[in-house]
Amino acid sequence: MKKFLGVTLGILTAIGGFVDIGDLVTNALVGARFGMRMAWVVVVGVIGICLYAEMSGRVVALSGRPVFDLIRERLGRRTGLVTLIASFLVTLLTLIAEIGGVALAFELASGVNYLLWMPLVALAVWLVIWRVKFSRLEQVFGLLGLLLIVFAVALFKLGPDWGQLVHQATNPHPVGHESWATYTYYAIALFGAAMTPYEVFFFSSGGVEEKWSRRDLVTARTNVFVGFPLGGLLSLAIAGCAAVLFLPAGIQVGTLGQVTLPVAVAFGKIGLAIVLIGVFAATFGAALETVLSCGYTIAQYRGWQWGKFVRPREASRFHVTMIVCLAIAVLTLLTAVDPVKVTEYSVVFAAMALPLTYLPILIVANDPDYVGRHTNGRVLNFFGLIYLGLLVVASVAAIPLMIVTRAGQ
Repeated sequence: MKKFLGVTLGILTAIGGFVDIGDLVTNALVGARFGMRMAWVVVVGVIGICLYAEMSGRVVALSGRPVFDLIRERLGRRTGLVTLIASFLVTLLTLIAEIGGVALAFELASGVNYLLWMPLVALAVWLVIWRVKFSRLEQVFGLLGLLLIVFAVALFKLGPDWGQLVHQATNPHPVGHESWATYTYYAIALFGAAMTPYEVFFFSSGGVEEKWSRRDLVTARTNVFVGFPLGGLLSLAIAGCAAVLFLPAGIQVGTLGQVTLPVAVAFGKIGLAIVLIGVFAATFGAALETVLSCGYTIAQYRGWQWGKFVRPREASRFHVTMIVCLAIAVLTLLTAVDPVKVTEYSVVFAAMALPLTYLPILIVANDPDYVGRHTNGRVLNFFGLIYLGLLVVASVAAIPLMIVTRAGQ
């Protein structure tokens, strides 16, 4: 049981990173418009995040320090500041989307407008961070997020034409009136959603919170190679459900209620209750991850005391940073901006920040001063550079494609 609970950090990170509000909406939207023709993007994203998360976990286990702390030390304050600004702004935008996602989940369950839930959601996030131990936090929300497996079960229950789904997955191209520009735009959005910057910062900082050492290398790798592929499979299941229910009818997904509809169709009210709990756990867990990542990155760059392993009074600036970020999220959402639209934009802007996030990790993972003889091998560096090239292409293409396609319309 102890070994099983040891991988909940990876499960929480993967559920929060792969099945947060961004992935819930984006995967369902893509499934409804393109079927399974973008399944390859999820696979590529899973491999990429596993590649760099393993580097991050290895660096933490061998150095005892989080990745962002080493980025500042290894690359200098100016380069570190560029990375900080890019990753922090994207993480803050993602936090806004996650708070809105939790509020929308409560609206679906209660019928009360999500705007009334947002201050309570932010307060609940702060209370959990303030009072709940890190290990308990990852275990509860990581395991509850597994309820989203109901999407995979629902896919079987809906009785799809498996041959058709396989045909779609093996023929990646736009269909109907969709253009290659729109197809590429959503491919970049899916890629950005799979490799959002906060995932590696939260994962590496979580390793410090868990006091990983050289003896925990296996635990770190197990977290990576179990948690992230699981999150990827859930993403494919969500897209598959949308492809079966919405694509034949020509219905586009634009609300969280539509995302959960396939499960309700398959299992009725019981299925809807299960999926809403799963959505709540995933989005609330992602909100915890993003607000903690906001605090982690700034505190580690500034050299402040940080983390839940110390008393709040000893890390006051770390906690104040998170409170300010939560306040910004609530104030932004109270302008009545559509949380789903914030979600769609956040995953695209995440793609823009990816090279600045992952290049420093690749550099640190090759520095023997931090990882000793456990530096990247030639094969790992080869694939690391291949993915870095993909990240650069995605970053450069994101804004022009957003303009040309009018954000995928």
